[in-house]
Amino acid sequence: MPALSLDEAVELTRTGDVWVFRGGSVADRAIRAVTNAPVNHVGMAVVLEDLPPLLWHAELGRSLPDVWTGRHQRGVQLHDLADAVRTWVHRYGQRPWLRQLVGPADDGGVTPAMEDAVLRTIARFDGRPFPTTPGLVRGWVNGRLRRGTPAETVYCAELVAATYTAMGLLDGGLPRNAYDPGSFWSGDDLRLEQGARLGPEIPVEVPVPPGRRA
Repeated sequence: MPALSLDEAVELTRTGDVWVFRGGSVADRAIRAVTNAPVNHVGMAVVLEDLPPLLWHAELGRSLPDVWTGRHQRGVQLHDLADAVRTWVHRYGQRPWLRQLVGPADDGGVTPAMEDAVLRTIARFDGRPFPTTPGLVRGWVNGRLRRGTPAETVYCAELVAATYTAMGLLDGGLPRNAYDPGSFWSGDDLRLEQGARLGPEIPVEVPVPPGRRA
C-alpha cells in the first residue's frame, strides 16, 4: 500500500488500531527468530476526546513520560502516539506500519463499552514491568503450549492481546502469552470477534529531524 506520512497516519488512527515495528538490532532479530515473526514490537492506539492520540504498549525504555502516571517508567506505558513513533524510528531504528481496526460500531470504530474496557485495562496494567529475557522465553514457550503465565510482568503483544480480550475482540480462549508481535501482522490468522477485522499494513514515513542524518 502507499505510505502515509506520520501526521496523516496519526490523523487516521482510532482506538483499537495497531502499530507494528521492525528493527535491525540484535535484540530485534532475536525476538523475530524466537517468535518466527516478521515484526518485533506492537502497540495499540488509544484515541480519547480530550487527549492527543496515544500508544498503549510495553517496552524496556523510559524515553517518554507516561500519560497515565506522568512519570518516566519502564514496562507498560501510555505515550503520545506521534512522539512514541518518532522515538521508535529515530532512537531505536525501527520501521513502523499502521493496521486499522474495522470495529463493530456503526461508524466502523469501537463502541463506548469497548472504550470503557480500554480505560479499565490501562488502570490495571499501566506500570507493570517488562519481563526479563529468561522470563520472556519461558512465556513464549508456555504460550506455545497454551499455558498461561503470572501477570506480574507484561510483554508488548501480551498487552495488546489482554486489551483486545477486555474489549471483546478476542475470545480469551488462549492465554495472553500465546500471542507475539507477529500475531498482529496480516500473515497470521488472528480471528477477531464481533465481526471486527484488521486492515492491511500501511507503511508510515517519519521524516528525519533537521540537522540529523537519515
